[in-house]
Amino acid sequence: MISRRDFLQVGMAASAIVGASGFGNWARLAAQQSLTQDQLLEFDTFGNVSLIHVTDIHGQLKPIYFREPSINIGVGGGKGVAPHVTGSDFRKLYGIADGSPSHYALSSGDFSSLAQTYGRVGGLDRVATVIKAIRADRPDAILLDGGDTWHGSYTCLKTQGQDMVNVMNALAPDAMTFHWEFTLGSDRVAELVEQLPFAALGQNIFDAEWDEPTELFPPYKMFERGGTKIAVIGQAFPYMPIANPGWMFPEYAFGIRDEHMAAMVKEVRAAGAECVVVLSHNGFDVDKKMASVVPGIDVILSGHTHDALPEPVQVGDTIIVPSGSNGKFVSRVDLDIRDGRMMGYRTKLIPIFSDVIAPDAEVAALIDEQRAPYLAEMLEVVGQTDSLLYRRGNFNGTWDDLICDALLSERDAEIALSPGVRWGPSLVPGQDITREDIFGVTSMSYGQAYRSEMTGEFLKVVLEDVADNIFNPDPYYQQGGDMVRTGGLGYRIDVSKPQGERISNMTLVKTGEAIDPAKSYVVAGWASVNEDTEGPQIWDVVESHIRKLGTVTVQDNTNVDVVGV
Repeated sequence: MISRRDFLQVGMAASAIVGASGFGNWARLAAQQSLTQDQLLEFDTFGNVSLIHVTDIHGQLKPIYFREPSINIGVGGGKGVAPHVTGSDFRKLYGIADGSPSHYALSSGDFSSLAQTYGRVGGLDRVATVIKAIRADRPDAILLDGGDTWHGSYTCLKTQGQDMVNVMNALAPDAMTFHWEFTLGSDRVAELVEQLPFAALGQNIFDAEWDEPTELFPPYKMFERGGTKIAVIGQAFPYMPIANPGWMFPEYAFGIRDEHMAAMVKEVRAAGAECVVVLSHNGFDVDKKMASVVPGIDVILSGHTHDALPEPVQVGDTIIVPSGSNGKFVSRVDLDIRDGRMMGYRTKLIPIFSDVIAPDAEVAALIDEQRAPYLAEMLEVVGQTDSLLYRRGNFNGTWDDLICDALLSERDAEIALSPGVRWGPSLVPGQDITREDIFGVTSMSYGQAYRSEMTGEFLKVVLEDVADNIFNPDPYYQQGGDMVRTGGLGYRIDVSKPQGERISNMTLVKTGEAIDPAKSYVVAGWASVNEDTEGPQIWDVVESHIRKLGTVTVQDNTNVDVVGV
């Protein structure tokens, strides 16, 4: 039997496909900052085709801190398996030493202290260095962007995505797919897509009126690389009109459309494709199900749920490769394509330690050029934090708690609701909070902070609906991000129960009294999908709150009781 350690080093046979993956040597180094760029980029070139995958960058041009989740609950077939394993269990599963670079990069424990050792991650100038190094080794490598790229930062909001388009064009991708990009509005998306020098793919992006594919977003693109034909099929986020405001892109319909995906796989195979790659923004569990029901896919490059795993997950003859988020990782996937099929693979999840990888000078200058007009406003210090501020996981992170506190205070509300989104850099204790930091967790094109009344009965319906989007055992019904974040409201959630029966024990935190289904409560929130939402922008609400506090201290949140795990 081959051990997991041997697997990480030399690979393992599985079914008819031979695959190898891992961190390389950096996973087994001592917990000292003794990494080198050469160690991070070390790779035994394999086969005849290389894929490079980045995804869910969320507008992050510069290095950041980014903490991985401490809770990521799996249900149904996802229960207790990667990526629904966190903390020490995750490190045990992958043989990761406590305090090692891979602990810091891939796990949440001791994050603040390890951040002092290993520093920031990401930065598209460092990503550029990695991409150029891979291309130097494999000049015809295919670079693929999984989407959620033109969204999530101050400059991205102010330029309506132009900053990210300019920088990503310098990296020269071969194709991308989409999600949050559509919240720029369909006119702006079309304007940006038409200036792209690479393919904008989406086999599931249909004309809403005619329910047929669109010319702007072709389903796939064929490449000839390494003496073989590779088809890349795009899969945009399937649930756009549910998770985001449909009025912003009324011309388009989405959906999983796995039958159409199967037809596209057959079409490209008939056209001579020897390898089929799906560039996906489904989310990992949806990708696993799609791999099980759509035959003929060799590789799914997975995005949306921000998972970062040191080795692919194999479903049948399909390997699924998740590549993290926020520019923190780049995946390299080498394939051996022979006789019309994938005979083997070798992968590496490359962590972008920004103090180790040298910035690419050309891209660094371009990034600074995009940021220059906004620099003074972005870097203005609003306050400081004594707490680790993060947002990642099924329930409230500390950034979410701070936003909810701001809504309660600034909007004079009894209950606050904040969307269960995953994007946004972390801040470590002792750090200044700048305006850019606030925008990094709030910037979106529908950021109005509403104030309204909701009955206790309606609040339960909201919580139940969101819970089913996350904890439905069928991945195809997992239609959102993570659980809506709450302030001033406590509840119990039993993730093992069916829809409508998961939420109980709803209470007002301030008084401890039970929520009355018939009573109305003053609720403040933001990111409503309703077109006519009124209120101040959430980033202004949060900035005002932080300025009044001066120094932010976020207490442990014990208001959500999770059972049935």
